Order: sequence, then structure tokens, then C-alpha cells
Amino acid sequence: MPEPLISIAIEPSGRVSAKGADALAATLLRRAGFTEVNDWHGLRHRLPLSTPAEEQADVALNAAAMLHAARYRVDLDPALGPGPAVTTTPTDPHGRYIVGRAVLGLTDQINAATSAGQTAEVLDQFLNPTDGVLIRLQEAIEAAAEKCTDFDSDFDSGKNFELSDRFTAASELLTQIGHDLDGAALDFHALDPTPLSPRPSWQAKAAAYYATAVTRTARTTTTTPTDTRRTTSTDAAAQPGPQPTRRTR
Repeated sequence: MPEPLISIAIEPSGRVSAKGADALAATLLRRAGFTEVNDWHGLRHRLPLSTPAEEQADVALNAAAMLHAARYRVDLDPALGPGPAVTTTPTDPHGRYIVGRAVLGLTDQINAATSAGQTAEVLDQFLNPTDGVLIRLQEAIEAAAEKCTDFDSDFDSGKNFELSDRFTAASELLTQIGHDLDGAALDFHALDPTPLSPRPSWQAKAAAYYATAVTRTARTTTTTPTDTRRTTSTDAAAQPGPQPTRRTR
């Protein structure tokens, strides 16, 4: 089934309008800055009159990028810009599976990693308990399980519940996988070998030896200054005084 087509163009009045939006596309257009208009021309979305002319192209490009990410086909007026780039592959010729390409890019980073630390950084993108790929996938499968009960099958009233059970089982399995791999990305850092302190070269050892020898020599030859007056007084006290002359009878 082809994706819905949204056209974003400049009207003869000079205002930028978007046509062909469904409920989801209308939400994205309002998020980008468009307002909803429903008159005798039909339902469409236009930029407010207060939008500066130099900003209209930026808003239109932003809206086109969000719509394309939500798998809408966007026909953008060439006067507004070239439109969002579409990456295609042999298995995805229309560039629809942007999330799958992002995950494949992370897988390529794991294969190209040269250390456990680099691998752990990429694994955190998958295993982060709040924003990782695994928890987001589990939430999507769980939402699909709940959504199954919102629709009734015409030919088999129990088919929707059966499908809901399948999605629920898959969601629980992903939850268990998340528990099993809790902290695994952090543990991956421990696989890096502890870096050893480099051994000093013989030149460094020789330089350290001679530096120590010079210091020891300097300490040996250095004399401590003394008080000259105190030394003189001590030497004078130590010398014997004049001996008395014995008289001859």
C-alpha cells in the first residue's frame, strides 16, 4: 500500500500551505508551525501570516523532514528547497526503513570496533534501560498488543485476541532479554586489558642514577656556616694560660 502523499507548496497569495494530511500528518504539521484551515477550498494547513518570508522555507523543510520520517511521501515545492534526502538500498529501494538502517549502522560500528570500550559505547545504544533500542522495541510490541483489542475481525471475532496474545508473549520475551542483559554494556568495559605502566629505558635509569649521585656529592661537600665569635671564644677558653715562673733560691 503506497504511503499517503502530502504536498507542500506556495499559494498564489504567497502563503505556504500543505494538503493531503491525515490525523497524524496534521499533528506533525502543527508541530512544525502550520495552522489548520477548513474553508470552501477544503481542509489544508497553512503557515500563519506572521511567519517571516525568510523563515517559511525553513519551516516547510522541517515539516517535510518530519513527514518523511513518519513514512509519508512529500511533494515539496522546489521554490522551498530540495526536500529531505532519501537513502535507498537494494533491499529498501524507496528508503522507507530508516530505523532499520540506523540499527544496521550501529551493527557496523560494533564490527569495526577495535576495543571493548568502543563496543560497549555502541551496545549502550541497544541496551540502555530507558532509551535503548531494546526497550523501545519492547514498548512498541506491547502497544501493538493493546491495539489489537481495539479492532474487531468480521469473520473471526477471536482473531484479534489471538494476535494480541502473540504480541504480548513477544513483549514479555523482550522484557526478559532486557533483564538478562542488564548492565552488560558496562561489563563490556571490563574486557579491556588494564594498561601496564611503561618500564623505564636504560637511558632514563642512567639519568636518574647520575642525578642522585650529583645530589649526594653536593650534600657531602656543603659545609654548614658557624658563628665565628662563638668558635673564637671556645678556642680561647680551651688554650692553657701562662704558667707561673718559679724563683730560684
